[in-house]
Amino acid sequence: MNRLKELSKLGQSVWLDYIKRSSVRNGELANIIKEDGLGGVTSNPAIFEKAFSGSTDYVEALAGLANRKDLDTKGAFEILAVEDIQGACDLLKPVYDKTACRDGYVSLEVAPTLANDTAGTLAEARRLWKMVGRPNLMIKVPATNEGIPAFKQLISEGININVTLLFDVAYYERVALAYIEGLEAHHQAGGDLKKMASVASFFVSRIDSSVDALTAKNPEAAKFFGKVAIANAKVAYQSYKKIFAGPRWSKLAAAGAQTQRVLWASTGTKSPKLKDTLYVEELIGPDTVNTIPPATFDAFRDHGVVALTLEKDVDAAYKTLQELETAGISLKKITDDLLVDGVKLFADAFVKLLAAVQKARG
Repeated sequence: MNRLKELSKLGQSVWLDYIKRSSVRNGELANIIKEDGLGGVTSNPAIFEKAFSGSTDYVEALAGLANRKDLDTKGAFEILAVEDIQGACDLLKPVYDKTACRDGYVSLEVAPTLANDTAGTLAEARRLWKMVGRPNLMIKVPATNEGIPAFKQLISEGININVTLLFDVAYYERVALAYIEGLEAHHQAGGDLKKMASVASFFVSRIDSSVDALTAKNPEAAKFFGKVAIANAKVAYQSYKKIFAGPRWSKLAAAGAQTQRVLWASTGTKSPKLKDTLYVEELIGPDTVNTIPPATFDAFRDHGVVALTLEKDVDAAYKTLQELETAGISLKKITDDLLVDGVKLFADAFVKLLAAVQKARG
C-alpha cells in the first residue's frame, strides 16, 4: 500500500510543494507522479530561492544568459522559472487529461512585491500565463485586499488561479465568492467553464506556531498548542461546503464548473513536539488538496495514517476557536499578522532569489 495514493481514494489530491530543475529533468518528478499518484506541484519564491542558491542546476543556463543585455535580473529568473514550470506542466499533463482538468496543475507565483497592487498583479499574471502557455498552469495570487479583486478578474478572463496566503476563514469566504463571481462573468462572456480551475491555499502550521509563541505571555495558550490550526481548517471546510451548494452554484455546475477546492498549505510541522505527519493526517477529506513539502511527503508515505478526518469532531473545532477567544487570544489578529508576515517573507525570499540570480550571472 502506498499511503499517498490511498489519499486519492478518499477524495484528496496530493501535490508536492517543491520544484527544482534537476527533479523535473532527471526523472525524479516523473517517478513521483507514477509511484505516488502525484496530482500537482506548487512553487513560491522561497522554493525557487533554495533551488537557485542550493544547487548547481542553473549554472550553465545562467551563464548562457550572462550576455543578454535586454534582460534584467528578474527577466533572467523568469526565463529559467518558466522553463521549469513548463517542464513540470508537461509531465503532469496526462494527469490533467485523465482527470478532465480537475488535477495535474503546476503553480507559479506573481512577484510578491505586487501583493498590494491590483493592477500590477493583473498585468504580471496575464504575462506569466502567456509565457508559460500551458493549460494546466495556475498563477498564484495572494489573498490580500488588493489581490482578491485581481483574482476575480483573472478568473473571468479564463486564467486558472491558486489563491495563496489564506489564514482567516472570513477571507477564505471572500475568495470563494469571488471565484463564483469570476466564473459567472466568464460564462456570460462565452467562456468554457469545464476548463477552469482554482484552489484556495489555506495555510495551517504557521497558525499553531503563532499560538505557541504566545504561551510565554499567556500560559493559558499552552492548552491550545497543536489544535488551533486544525480547528481553523475544519471550520473553513464547512464554509466551503456551504458556499458550493444551493441554486447559484448549481447553475454554474450545470454548465460544467468545478468547485474551487481548498488546498492545505504549510503542512510540514514546525515543532518537534508534534507528529511529523499531523497536518496531513488531520485534514483528509473529499474535494481537497494537500500540498506537502518533501520531508513530510516522505514521512507520510512511510508512516502516515490514512482515514477520513476532516469532518471528524467539527463541533469540537468550533469550540476550540470559541475558547481561544474567551482566553483573550484573538485569532483574527493572529491571521491578520500572518498575512502581512507571509507577504514579507515571500518578498524577502524574492529579493534573495534575485540576488542569487544576479550573482550567478556574474
